[in-house]
This record gives sequence, C-alpha cells and structure tokens, in this order.
Amino acid sequence: MSIFLTEKIGTNQLTAKTILTDPVLFLAFGFGSGLFKKAPGTMGTVAAIPVCWLFALAGNYFYYALTLAAVIAGVGICGMAAKKLGEHDFGGIVWDEVAGLLVTMLWVPFSWPALLVGFVLFRLFDIVKPWPIIWVDRKVSGGLGIMLDDILAGILSGVILLIIVDMGWL
Repeated sequence: MSIFLTEKIGTNQLTAKTILTDPVLFLAFGFGSGLFKKAPGTMGTVAAIPVCWLFALAGNYFYYALTLAAVIAGVGICGMAAKKLGEHDFGGIVWDEVAGLLVTMLWVPFSWPALLVGFVLFRLFDIVKPWPIIWVDRKVSGGLGIMLDDILAGILSGVILLIIVDMGWL
C-alpha cells in the first residue's frame, strides 16, 4: 500500500510520473506535495514553507509582488488542473494552500515562530472553513473557486497573526 496517490481518472491512470512531468499538474500539486493520500492540503502547506522563506528573503515589495503573482497564476493553474483531471477541487490540487500560506504571512515580519503560528492558523481556517469561507467554497467554481476560499483563510489567519505579533506574543 502506497502513501502516494494513484487513481484512475476517466480512462487514464493518474500517477506520480504523470503529475511530476506535466508542468501545470506539477505546480497545481504543490511541487508534488499533493501526491500524499493522507492530508494533501497540509502537505501542500508544508511545501509552501520554503517558498515563503525564499520570498521573504527577497524583501517586502518582492514578497508582495510574488505573492500576488502566485495568487493570480493559481487561478489559472488550478482551473487548468481541474479540467485536466475532470474534477473540481481534486484533493491533490494544493497550489491554493501554497498561496494561502503566502497570504497569511503578508503583514508580519518573517520569523520561524510567526511562520509556525501562521501555518497552524491557516490550516485551522482552511479545514474548519468559517463563514464566509464555507460559502465561497460551496458557491464559487473553477480556478477562482479553488483559490478563493484559501485566500480568505489566509487573510483571516494573517489578520489574527498580525494581532498576535502586534501584541508582542511572538
């Protein structure tokens, strides 16, 4: 029994090789992190950690610009991947988690403790999906729908993280 995803999609077998060699699926699957059968969203968020760190090294304005690019590109990436897979918001599509963690960290100076708290907050809100996140998740389709609920979870997490940092708790 493999810990990695192998599924039949239509008449095609979806394998790790298929995902890792297709540029759109490779990105949509968070550099392959969405291949894990258990908790692919969490694994996608883990894959976002080095991306977040590298973006932070580039400086604030580059971080903002790169995050915006990841969000905008993500709408297309996730939409194309969903079409290729024939399923809206297939579990292995985790680019939205990558972008969501980047959004979570937008308003605070990078630190490993802040990233850890941001990670936990983002996963909590992405899993629990309080209103309006749940409404967006159910009502908005396509690449925008796949991305938007995670962007909202990132915004909510980021605001709470900013409060925690401003209060001096981190």
